[in-house]
Amino acid sequence: MTSFLGRLLLLASASFFLVQIFVGALIAFLAPAAIRRAERMRPQRAAGFLLTLRLFPAAFSVIVVALLCVPSYLRFEPRVAAEDVGFPCTAAAILGSMLCAVAIYRATSALLRSSNYVRECGGRPTCVEGEAVWIVQRKAGLALAGILRPRLLISESAMRQLSPAQLAVALRHEHAHRASQDNLKRLLMLLAPPLFPNLRLLEQAWNKCAEWAADDHAAAGDEDRSALADALVRVARLQAGICMPPLVTSLVEADEDLSLRVDRLLQAPRVSQSNSSLGAAALSAIALLIGCIAINPAAQRVVHQLLERLLD
Repeated sequence: MTSFLGRLLLLASASFFLVQIFVGALIAFLAPAAIRRAERMRPQRAAGFLLTLRLFPAAFSVIVVALLCVPSYLRFEPRVAAEDVGFPCTAAAILGSMLCAVAIYRATSALLRSSNYVRECGGRPTCVEGEAVWIVQRKAGLALAGILRPRLLISESAMRQLSPAQLAVALRHEHAHRASQDNLKRLLMLLAPPLFPNLRLLEQAWNKCAEWAADDHAAAGDEDRSALADALVRVARLQAGICMPPLVTSLVEADEDLSLRVDRLLQAPRVSQSNSSLGAAALSAIALLIGCIAINPAAQRVVHQLLERLLD
């Protein structure tokens, strides 16, 4: 026998898991087509489009539970002392709780690893090309670390290897990551574990588009693009074999296709052929639909009936 509050918690966890499984499977099925569509967009738009799809299953599940399941249950469920809960609901609730635990562990672990990385780097603050940076000795390369107040880290070896023009364009690249809060977006993806392999493909595609968007922001002219390409190669040599923590955005990631990125910089930029307005309109319509259902008593009663079936 389970109390009223216990049944509410079980239903919330079970609903969160089931909705996320269903929506996640749908997004995973659409992911290859979405990635192909993103290739025709400007990198900045493509990154936003892919991030929205990647976070949609978890975000949608939270909205459904918070705006539909919990209010309908509180409104229509009798406050009886205790009631039996079926095995399917209990199993789904346990899986939902495990999913939340994994998300919290992933995010906490990433925060601790990134914080330890910054602390180990140490360094001294200074100003380079108008940017507040930290010059470090123990780490190689150039990276942006942190969430709320990201710190720009440059190793002394990178300072020696990069020319003034290369250093300036590399700093603009990391400034673009800071302006778009890419480390925060990485944290949000850690809080939404990929239940299907294709969701991981969305993460990889987002990472590529985010880097390309930062490249475009940093290097507008041909000379800047050439300087940034040279800087990427030099920093890649310094960081060979080094894997950064999850919430540290390096100028060159260890697992990325550097040749593709360099070739793109050395070629004339292509004009985008598509945008993400359709995706944004669809997501807005879904949010509006959920809002309308949430304030409709008849719809809430239907949701409550579905929850009752889940309890049995």
